[in-house]
Amino acid sequence: MKEFIKTYPFSTLIVVVIIFLSLFNPPHTQLDKVDNIDKIAHFCMYGGLELVIWIEYLRKGKPEPGILTILVMLFIPVILGAALELAQSALTDYRSCEWADVIADSAGALAGVLAGWLLNKAMSEKR
Repeated sequence: MKEFIKTYPFSTLIVVVIIFLSLFNPPHTQLDKVDNIDKIAHFCMYGGLELVIWIEYLRKGKPEPGILTILVMLFIPVILGAALELAQSALTDYRSCEWADVIADSAGALAGVLAGWLLNKAMSEKR
């Protein structure tokens, strides 16, 4: 675990922030009036997490990831999103489990994987 945190410090920090944001009781703001603002936030959180995972992976000079590594990079955030939705339902009385949020998390993670893959290809061409 210690080695993982050393290799992926920003990703670890983002996961902690996502867990906090998923379980705290947010205040009501004017943004609540924006349609699907929560889905946009989910997409951005998980897409950002995925992209940071890629950047930290590439920064360490690791070999070009194979399909299995890419799938693991994709599914860890997706599983985290689903687990947090279930935790919201089980551990809070002010949040609920919404499968549309899991879809937004997954779409964000997929967009992050694609962005990371493109970043990797661009960096590979420069080498």
